[in-house]
Amino acid sequence: MEGQAPDPRAGLAQQTTDLAKFRTQLALDRTALAWIRTALTMATFGFGTVGFFRSLRLASPTPEVIQLHQSAIRFGLALVVLGIGSTVLAGLTQWRALRRLDRDEVPVSSRWPLSLTVSLLLAILGAAALWSLLAR
Repeated sequence: MEGQAPDPRAGLAQQTTDLAKFRTQLALDRTALAWIRTALTMATFGFGTVGFFRSLRLASPTPEVIQLHQSAIRFGLALVVLGIGSTVLAGLTQWRALRRLDRDEVPVSSRWPLSLTVSLLLAILGAAALWSLLAR
């Protein structure tokens, strides 16, 4: 087989593999950017909630409004922390997936994905906020 010419399909197969790897990297980048956008939205909503209830407290400083403002601070802070945590975890997930891709491994998702974690934390946060409102 030494005298045979190389198979022309081998170069095409390598090019197809490289393009697939590039498309996967772009998909990972889009996912990371979507997580950053989601985390920024959560944090912004947290700041906005606190600001809204602060202006309400300044306009009408009744004990009920002050108590609502204190609850809004806790809720807003939880959203800001969740947004920061989501950003950090999205960055770590992106870094790990890109490392696997560079080693020519499949960048598999985990058994407990970030989306499930954040949605569960948001559900718990929403239930706690609802409980706080109904307990009054």
